[in-house]
Amino acid sequence: MLYWLLYIKLFPHYPLFRIFRYLTFRTAFASLTAMFTALVIGPWVIRRLRDFQIQQYIREEGPKAHQKKAGTPTMGGLLIAITILVPTLLWADLSNRFVWLAMLATAAFAAIGFADDYTKVVHRRNLGLTARSKLGFQVAASVAIAAALIAMQTRGLYSTKLIVPFFKQFRPDLVIEALVHSPHWWPLAFLPFVVFVCLVIVGSSNAVNLTDGLDGLAIGCTVIAAGALVVLTYVSGHATFSTYLELQRMPQVGEVTVFCGAMIGAAIGFLWYNAHPAEIFMGDVGSLALGGAIGTVAVIIKQELLLPFIGGVFVIEALSVILQVGSYKLRKKRIFKMAPIHHHFELMGWSESKIIVRFWIASLVFALFALTTLKLR
Repeated sequence: MLYWLLYIKLFPHYPLFRIFRYLTFRTAFASLTAMFTALVIGPWVIRRLRDFQIQQYIREEGPKAHQKKAGTPTMGGLLIAITILVPTLLWADLSNRFVWLAMLATAAFAAIGFADDYTKVVHRRNLGLTARSKLGFQVAASVAIAAALIAMQTRGLYSTKLIVPFFKQFRPDLVIEALVHSPHWWPLAFLPFVVFVCLVIVGSSNAVNLTDGLDGLAIGCTVIAAGALVVLTYVSGHATFSTYLELQRMPQVGEVTVFCGAMIGAAIGFLWYNAHPAEIFMGDVGSLALGGAIGTVAVIIKQELLLPFIGGVFVIEALSVILQVGSYKLRKKRIFKMAPIHHHFELMGWSESKIIVRFWIASLVFALFALTTLKLR
């Protein structure tokens, strides 16, 4: 919106506005706009959530220290979603299809999280949508994202080939070419790609959701993951950098950098109020939206296989739950004192602040490793 006004309309008459064409400038401004918007409207959002008695309900089987958090306003993810989407609308080139896809994906997963949180508030318990319903909505949203990317691929704007870290010449295509031109079987040609996209986005969304259990843990890791995505998205759309790093260049993808910058600013602004002891929780509306956004950006920029490192802590948290459930079902024994794994460390006697900071450090190490793979190909 501001890009259209300041660059498209005013630049031809006032050369000073040339600066608004630069992606780095608009990304920085999107990040600052998101952060200051979150800081300014955050107290108002907290008051309104308290007025409507939208508060957190703590599960009884969790660590007893968490019981004192009962009554803290939740659904703060609404603040996150607003401060991601509005700055993106202001500073991004809205003629770019990938920007709209990232925004719509964020809004869709935020809506799923909102339905889950609203159900918890209405029933005054820590159980929202059923697991089957939530998963069904997530898969439906992911299938829609995959369909949009397939449509872009047919126009030459996107590639369904995987970029494999460390193997620059190995790029398997997730579309079965032999079936593409078949009059009866062509839908099956895209099935591997659709399934893969669903696994990446649904997995990312739920991984962030599982990490959101301590004050500032998930949102701090999100700042780091979004920072890595800013770098990866920028170099993927930059002619010189993509050639030097031997990446598949996707010119239109670079505009998604503005969206990633807004995600950083929104996360930092929210962390101001979510830091221990938290004044507000993001709820599923925030965690599902952030996870969906991270997964969608990873798919857009063809860095799906780097996502386990970009969001390393999220993956560890999700794996701890999978291992715990699998072990208990198969052996009737638990691997951890409690899952997700951050609760395991709590029950070992670690303070909440120590767990949060150490997980942030681990997240930073993972993200830095992901960035080093850009040249190690």
